[in-house]
Amino acid sequence: MAGGLLPVEEALERLLAHADATRIAETECVSLAEADGRVLAVDLAAPLDLPPWPNSAMDGYALRVADGAQPLPVSQRILAGQAPMALQPGTCARIFTGAPIPEGADCVEMQENVELLDDGRVRFLQPLSARQNIRPQGQETQRGEVVLSAGTRLGPVELGVAASLGQAQLTLRRKPLVAVLSTGDELVEPGAALGPGQIYNSNRSLLCAWLQRLGCEVRDAGILADDLQGTRDALAGLGDVDLILSTGGVSVGEADFLGQVLRDEGELTLWKLAIKPGKPLTFGCYAGVPVIGLPGNPASTLVTFGLLARAYLLRRLGVEKVAPLSVQVPAGFAWSKAGKRREYLRARLQEGRVVLYPNQSSGVLRSASWAEGLAVIPENRTLSEGDSLSFIPLSEVLG
Repeated sequence: MAGGLLPVEEALERLLAHADATRIAETECVSLAEADGRVLAVDLAAPLDLPPWPNSAMDGYALRVADGAQPLPVSQRILAGQAPMALQPGTCARIFTGAPIPEGADCVEMQENVELLDDGRVRFLQPLSARQNIRPQGQETQRGEVVLSAGTRLGPVELGVAASLGQAQLTLRRKPLVAVLSTGDELVEPGAALGPGQIYNSNRSLLCAWLQRLGCEVRDAGILADDLQGTRDALAGLGDVDLILSTGGVSVGEADFLGQVLRDEGELTLWKLAIKPGKPLTFGCYAGVPVIGLPGNPASTLVTFGLLARAYLLRRLGVEKVAPLSVQVPAGFAWSKAGKRREYLRARLQEGRVVLYPNQSSGVLRSASWAEGLAVIPENRTLSEGDSLSFIPLSEVLG
């Protein structure tokens, strides 16, 4: 603990332990067209060999190696999608990429290495070897082999693999139902007129879009006014959801009623992290429903959801590897003041080095729009220009 603050790793460990204990077990069959971003519930085993028969890797000629010392007549022409006849002895077959190898042939010579004679025969100009330019049956996948494991998060590549195995539908974890609510009298939804002291609610749009990318179903609970009984009523009326995700109202200020309700009527198991931005993140339960309370400042919301809430949701769906990829990159800046909290700075790469957005205020969401990732400054650490630091691409957490 750093000054009473929970280290990031410990907070993540607690969140994932809860997620492991409350994994979503229900499944549904979903078409490939609707499965992008979803999580596979059962292993996908190959129902067939892939390729299902030996096929040509080249446009060329299929033949027996033993016959290649002399010019050969062409006995058939084989296109992809055709069933060939057995190769006649002492002949070759004109063949195209992906076409099945005819029975009796044991090699394919590419068309660039042959000479077409005036009488229609083919002369082979290079030494031949058995199985050259032939993709064997089952080269990619063999029947019964697990190709995609349960817990795999599906993207375009995985959906392509499933399609190559003839799968029109997949068994997926059902979508988590997440109630999203914002807190604060200062918030107004876009499109409405701003009153004195009010700002537009950016967190709602950020989180709803992000949750949908993660394969969640969103229940928009709107904006909670700064009112204790109203907060109680709103929480009680959310219904059967898998997670309550809030922004703002979880600190210890006089108007932070959501945090007060959780302390008084729910269970608060995690609060105040050694992270910047995002210290007042809260985790607990209300009426048995997990609650993640994100800080209200937009950059804090982005960092804490991307690093903690996202990992929690994916683990509840059965995804094991939830940590985003980070790379080591030289700093294009100096950092002279060591802090007690780990800092995640909005940054981008420039000429192979990490450079920072000039304004790192937690209220400046524009910094994340400019940034390509998060530069990580460990606790109690200073940096000189050129020192190596961890850089987390935003693409690793936003997808």
